[in-house]
Amino acid sequence: MKFIKSLYLNNFFFYILLGIIGMFVCAFIFPNLYNSVWFIILVLTTFLGLDILLLYVSKGIEASRKTPEKLSNGDLNPIQITIKNGYTFPISIKIIDEIPFQFQVRDFKIIKTIPASTQKELVYDLRPTERGEYYFGNLNIYVSSPLKLISRRFTFDKDQMVPTYPSYIQLKKYDLLAFSNNLYQYGIKKIRRIGHTMEFEQIKEYVQGDDLRTINWKATAKKNSLMVNQFQDEKSQSVYMAIDKGRVMQMPFDGLSLLDYAINSTLVLSNVILKKQDKAGIFAFSKKVENRVFAERRSSQMQKILETLYNVKTDFFESDYSRLYVDIKKNINQRSLIILYTNFETMDGLNRQLPYLKGIAKSHLLVVVFFSNTELNAIINKKTDTVQEIYDKVIAEKFMFEKRLIANELKKYGIHSVLTQPENLTLDAINKYLEIKARGIL
Repeated sequence: MKFIKSLYLNNFFFYILLGIIGMFVCAFIFPNLYNSVWFIILVLTTFLGLDILLLYVSKGIEASRKTPEKLSNGDLNPIQITIKNGYTFPISIKIIDEIPFQFQVRDFKIIKTIPASTQKELVYDLRPTERGEYYFGNLNIYVSSPLKLISRRFTFDKDQMVPTYPSYIQLKKYDLLAFSNNLYQYGIKKIRRIGHTMEFEQIKEYVQGDDLRTINWKATAKKNSLMVNQFQDEKSQSVYMAIDKGRVMQMPFDGLSLLDYAINSTLVLSNVILKKQDKAGIFAFSKKVENRVFAERRSSQMQKILETLYNVKTDFFESDYSRLYVDIKKNINQRSLIILYTNFETMDGLNRQLPYLKGIAKSHLLVVVFFSNTELNAIINKKTDTVQEIYDKVIAEKFMFEKRLIANELKKYGIHSVLTQPENLTLDAINKYLEIKARGIL
């Protein structure tokens, strides 16, 4: 029974069978072809038996699917398939991997040829757009001999679960940025250093490249050589990332919701904050404040933040900013930097929440991060040919102008803001944090 289940007839066999049926029809019309038809059937049966013998006489193939320990949300994750050909002849394979349903891939297929007694590694990429558990089904491999009349099915790695976490690939990518306030040298983006933090570290001899404004003239006179004051970034400042998980963060961009962009950015920024010797904390809110990690600088803090972000779930309710204000006032006593990931589409939307934002900004340094609608940019930059397209362009420009008005309105009340596109969110958030550190305004 197992033998029958693993045996599949190839298309080539069906073409031959179709030809034989045609010859039978001809044999009825032309009786002298009758013996030839039976001879062809005998030959075909012989080759079919030989093909079965070739595929089932040996152990066959060995294969395995190797996935990352966890998938990185929003990134391309390599899935490796290793196949070892145990036959003494080259084989043709067709791989049908049962990919998790979240990807909605229904036509996955890889066709390759593997030489005799060799091992081959194949890699394909998957890009998840949701956090959670992803279940792989069977790894099905159909093997054909050089005769290609039949295929033998092999099944490996049944029911494999891989969790999808916030983008740890992005975290590794920007890890080195924690050691420099200047992103320009990485070929990414340049930030303005407006000042210096005032935490003194030591007096040292001047070397080329030191800021001339930090020369210590008294020490220079005593040593008879140029001496400079060395400063370091202020340490142990508390930085909280507050993630709005209400309905305004449901909007998708490139398959990922704004909420997941914010979660990925929070993970990377938390790592930078901890590397800069500050304390990183997070919390999320909609109808209530939850998923809280208090700002600390422990060695286990990143793992705690990663697990908390993985478990952020929401029904995208309307966010309650009054509860956010009360919770911050109750639980965060020390003046802290609070980076709020949210989205305001209109001035009316901002004005409803502005009293609570102003209340938070009285006790803390508040940075509101919200999103530019990239689809509107496409409409604005598109050449207009019809009256309807002109109307669409004017409305799109109005919405984009309102976004800039929101940033100006926040600035009036001493609230910093970052208006960014989803794909630039992480870089812009890091830049804003490093700028605040450089200016020493916390």
